[in-house]
Amino acid sequence: MRVVVQNGEYWLSNKGDLAMLDVSVRRLRQRWPAGRIGVLTSAPLLLRAFEPTAEPITATGAGTWPREGLAARLAPRLGPAVVGPPSIAWLSAHDRARALRERLAARMGLRRSSGGDRWTPAAVRDASLVLAIGGGYFTDVDPDQVHRTLDLLEHAADRGIPTAMVGQGLGPLDDPQLLDRARTVLPRVDLIALREGRTGPALLASMGVAPERILVTGDDAVELGHDARRDEPGTDLGVCLRVAGYSPVARAARTAVARAVTALASETGSALRPLIISEFRSEDRRSTLPLVRGFPRVAPVQGRYVTPRELAGRVSQCRVLVTGAYHLAVFALSQGIPVVGLSSSRYYDDKLGGLRDMFGGGLEPLRLDDPELEHRLGQAVRTAWGRAAELREPLRARAGEQITASRQAFERVFALAERTDRVPDPS
Repeated sequence: MRVVVQNGEYWLSNKGDLAMLDVSVRRLRQRWPAGRIGVLTSAPLLLRAFEPTAEPITATGAGTWPREGLAARLAPRLGPAVVGPPSIAWLSAHDRARALRERLAARMGLRRSSGGDRWTPAAVRDASLVLAIGGGYFTDVDPDQVHRTLDLLEHAADRGIPTAMVGQGLGPLDDPQLLDRARTVLPRVDLIALREGRTGPALLASMGVAPERILVTGDDAVELGHDARRDEPGTDLGVCLRVAGYSPVARAARTAVARAVTALASETGSALRPLIISEFRSEDRRSTLPLVRGFPRVAPVQGRYVTPRELAGRVSQCRVLVTGAYHLAVFALSQGIPVVGLSSSRYYDDKLGGLRDMFGGGLEPLRLDDPELEHRLGQAVRTAWGRAAELREPLRARAGEQITASRQAFERVFALAERTDRVPDPS
């Protein structure tokens, strides 16, 4: 058995994407102990450090199944904290060099490559299954990853290789080119499991995907978060603010969040616990750590290369979480911890709204562009703090339901790969 896994984040710098990868690899390995699990990545040694039972398929060049050399054998022993810094430094340098080449080409009037050539890894040729694991990348925000994923799925379907998508958060998707491409490919995917039922099913139906191929399971990372739950409730106020191109946050809003969380921590006598999901260019550190600077009780911030399971364990120390990062909310709700979610875009409105629906509450979404943000955030945290005990078990029960649904979806994926009567899809 050979499984090619499309990973949502090739640099392995986002703990949410790593959480979904970890759950997926564990399930695949449990089903096929002797199988080969290849994961598309730009950081092959870092993948081996995080997921020793998976194999990196480099997302450039030929994309073949790797050979195991000395570095590959050492990476799992050294771990992400040792392997990570040189891996990311090399990727960053390569990224800067590419950007420089593109600027020089533009100044010289040279045409940039249109990207029309569709690259697919050679490893797909003898794959038993192509699996696109969860993520929020299937949206206008990340068109390159959408095209890469659709190209990969289409390439597999043309060859009669089973295809599936799991833990997917779809949309917003309004770009005409992306929509046309998705309408061509997605109806051919054998199974699409969604992490929310708010917008995804209707979007897939509009693209012509048959209803029997669509499931709503919740996020696959719910299982990882749920595993980190503790018997005793946490006491800290967790905080993370995401500032990125797809999540713009004005300086006034950052100040309002800082004032609100420090005031609430003082009021409750709790510590502030900064939590980091995305280490990509230190984006979460740069926006979160200033919020807690100068407060007398701040929990130590995690290392850059902690595993998602270690991060979920840190979330368990919280009574309430204030976050602009989606997967921190997943980790918290899965353990029965209420969340105040911060959004500044339709993209995050949909993500947080879908997550709230899956848990039946426990998440209060707030807009970061609300002129009354500081006041509303204070109210929301006070309410969540007071209701934390009563929300604990209902949220955990909803997590259990999603874990069951997610595992059932994987059983269908396994059955697809184990069929022996597949023929190439004529469409």
